[in-house]
Amino acid sequence: MQVSRSSLSLEQAPPISVPFRFFITAPIFGLLAALLLLVYGPEILISRWAPATLALTHLITLGFLGMIMCGAMMQMLPVLAGSPVPRVKPVATAVHGLLTIGTLALAAGFLSGITGLFHLALSTLGLGFLIFIIAISVALIRIRTPNATIHGMRLAIASLATTVILGLTIGAGFSGMTSLSQLIPLTDIHLGWGILGWIGILVIGVAYQVVPMFQLTPEYPQRLTGSLSWVLFAALVIWAPLYLAWGSGQLPKWVPDTWILLPTIGYTLFAGSTLWLQHKRRRRVSDITLLFWRTGMILIAACLLLWLTSLTPAAKNQPAIPLLLGIWLLFGIAASVTNGMLYKIVPFLAWFHLQNRQVALMSMGKVKVPNMKELMPDRLTQRQLYAHLATLFLLTLAPFWPNPFSYLAGLGLGVSCALLLLNILQATRRYQQVNQELSDFESSR
Repeated sequence: MQVSRSSLSLEQAPPISVPFRFFITAPIFGLLAALLLLVYGPEILISRWAPATLALTHLITLGFLGMIMCGAMMQMLPVLAGSPVPRVKPVATAVHGLLTIGTLALAAGFLSGITGLFHLALSTLGLGFLIFIIAISVALIRIRTPNATIHGMRLAIASLATTVILGLTIGAGFSGMTSLSQLIPLTDIHLGWGILGWIGILVIGVAYQVVPMFQLTPEYPQRLTGSLSWVLFAALVIWAPLYLAWGSGQLPKWVPDTWILLPTIGYTLFAGSTLWLQHKRRRRVSDITLLFWRTGMILIAACLLLWLTSLTPAAKNQPAIPLLLGIWLLFGIAASVTNGMLYKIVPFLAWFHLQNRQVALMSMGKVKVPNMKELMPDRLTQRQLYAHLATLFLLTLAPFWPNPFSYLAGLGLGVSCALLLLNILQATRRYQQVNQELSDFESSR
């Protein structure tokens, strides 16, 4: 695949070790989530408030999705906007280490109920995200002519800060450090800002660049890129106090429930635009990234329909519906899209760094740099796509028939994450081999 470099500041890219440490860690957390499903089975699907369910949710949101998105932002900011993250290597080391420890401690705290683990989780996650948010904010502030992607990143970071503050507040109340009223409304707002704000707005902002570049589609329409992220962010700002007012008995539930339809409709418009652009792409052959993105975009519309269904009187006593909505949001949409992004970002970065070094050493004809397909072959990525789709199908059935589908879903998730990890390691190993060949060439001159 030919990637245009004219609009990218590739010379600003951080060392490849910066994003790769996050990308390699993400599927390991996915394997831990799979292990939880295999061990606890139907217990995870009894209630969203079950300790094992909370542990599983945070292994996916913080461990899998969070790692990928933090690594991607550190890589994309200097490349897409020419604004490198300050002191990126020590920042990446600190953030990666703190988030890893904090996520493991939080999951263990939910499972064991040990207060000390919650204290460790809150301190490490709080410090890790503080370092990340400050570093990314400095890079974003330095950008003098922001485009739609940069605006999206700024709003996503603001959403992340809100999510983290809410999470730390809820964690302090959950662990008994402080007394906390309205725990359920605050938790729902925390979830809303995390999924619809941090994850959703960042995916939209990045999509404006990576979908046309990697999937060879036309550009997103200006009327969408110019306003959608702002509308979504403003809708969440208004929704949060409305939801808190319902929690304190000051408003009926239908008021915040009706308002939240605004961002969900906005995401559905984005999904429809993305599917239309993919239909109009210059290259008609489907690839793995395209199929992952299509899966996510179709499920955005499905989530809107499921949300509308959840508001009907017949669905009020159906605990499977909110569980299914969470599964589709986290695994069906967020995990599908980020997974698909990895299959372009990882081989592209490996190819780019090797090619740059080859040019600098003038070793053309002496050391062959593999192309993106050679770094991550389709036959390997296809297997993981099938495992991901099978897992999504099993997870969809699991809330309604927890036994045996929760165990089967755990097995499928384990296979999917193991294949993703092996594919990333395959590209990393091939990169290291060719990089060593270039080092040998350099030393032989």
